[in-house]
Amino acid sequence: MESSTIIHTIPPVYDRRSRVLLLGTMPSPKSREAGFFYGHPQNRMWPVLARLFGEETPTDTESRRRFLLLHQIAMWDVLSSCSIRGADDSSIRDPVPNDLRPILEQAPIAAIFCTGKKSFSLYNRYIRPVTGREAFCLPSTSPANCRNQNLETLTDAYRALLSFLG
Repeated sequence: MESSTIIHTIPPVYDRRSRVLLLGTMPSPKSREAGFFYGHPQNRMWPVLARLFGEETPTDTESRRRFLLLHQIAMWDVLSSCSIRGADDSSIRDPVPNDLRPILEQAPIAAIFCTGKKSFSLYNRYIRPVTGREAFCLPSTSPANCRNQNLETLTDAYRALLSFLG
């Protein structure tokens, strides 16, 4: 598969109550097709968050957006564009970071979490110098990470969000 330049088109989700910011790397082809974050049917983000709050897993864009806002979670990605092969974060070239300052200025974000090592690495390289804000690294919920992290282990890791929510 050949690399292609991808421009991020999914707007961030946040409001004036958002306390935690979850940052992925770049929307996957399935997420871009769905028009929302973590759109691959085997990505475990939505089941993990649902388990965290003891709720049903939201299954469509609008219910996922409402879920995030209800639970004071903001969501976006570290990159606004890059060259990438499919959904392979290790193939990323020419990364251009998103500007997180509007979110951080408008929402009382208490903690920033990156969902995977690549997101965390890119955050620290390109965004932390601008914002001065430390981020925490959570395991990826990608189907490519199934061998290393089952749903229960992921949910336990994502419990870290709870101490920052009101």
